[in-house]
Amino acid sequence: MVVETNRYYHAHLDRHDEGPLPQPDVTEAEMLVFLAIINMGHCKWDQLTKYWSRAYNYHTTFYDNCMKRDRFFHVLHYLHFTDHENEPDLTDENSDWLWKIRNLFDILIEKFSKFCNPSEPLAVDEFIVKYQGRVIFRQYIPEKHMFWDQNLQTV
Repeated sequence: MVVETNRYYHAHLDRHDEGPLPQPDVTEAEMLVFLAIINMGHCKWDQLTKYWSRAYNYHTTFYDNCMKRDRFFHVLHYLHFTDHENEPDLTDENSDWLWKIRNLFDILIEKFSKFCNPSEPLAVDEFIVKYQGRVIFRQYIPEKHMFWDQNLQTV
């Protein structure tokens, strides 16, 4: 992630002659802090900038002590997992739709399989949420009622 993020940032700098002064490359330590910050869940705000706010009702010193706001947004803006030079032909029906995160995905599958090895077969309950969007991995069944629809009407 560090290598690809820095590669994408330098490619962006090469495409634009003028702009802000170049920032230093992202280090492994910064990337670990960045990942820790985005995984923190002890306070939930509706905007990322509020985590670094000085306002009394939003102020949390943790985030400012870990990473400065501008640096966090720099890493977030240029975060990449793979090189765009290896982009597959997406018009091919056999192309990998997860090509941008395939390396990360494979690493996570490998690491998770080390720690989660169920001793007996597992089954996933058939709970399909009503959805009419254009995401390929969801299925819309209009006759299927959501479990919590009935509970919301009685409350």
